[in-house]
Amino acid sequence: MTHTFEEADALGKEFIDSGLKSFASWSKSIQAIALDATEYTKKSYEDGSAAFQKLAAAKSPEAAFEVQSSYAKSAYEGFIAEATKMIDLYAELARDAYKPFEEIAPRAK
Repeated sequence: MTHTFEEADALGKEFIDSGLKSFASWSKSIQAIALDATEYTKKSYEDGSAAFQKLAAAKSPEAAFEVQSSYAKSAYEGFIAEATKMIDLYAELARDAYKPFEEIAPRAK
């Protein structure tokens, strides 16, 4: 199939518009990921500091072990939840960044 110059020009303009839409979506998603990572880091630091204070105040080895076990469990669960959330955010980023190109891809042949 051959394209006329006007069709190719229109397709090129659509491609550029799609690229700009994709970049805007990408930028918004990256900001959301950075904000989420910052919040997780802050919460993780605060939780670690609180656990260290509890550990320092423990009166017996058993109490210290309990504090450490509790912190390890909550830190692990928090990490898994955050990793799952990050995977979802990155998948959404890819989906949203590709979406503007879905409409023009079949016509570019």
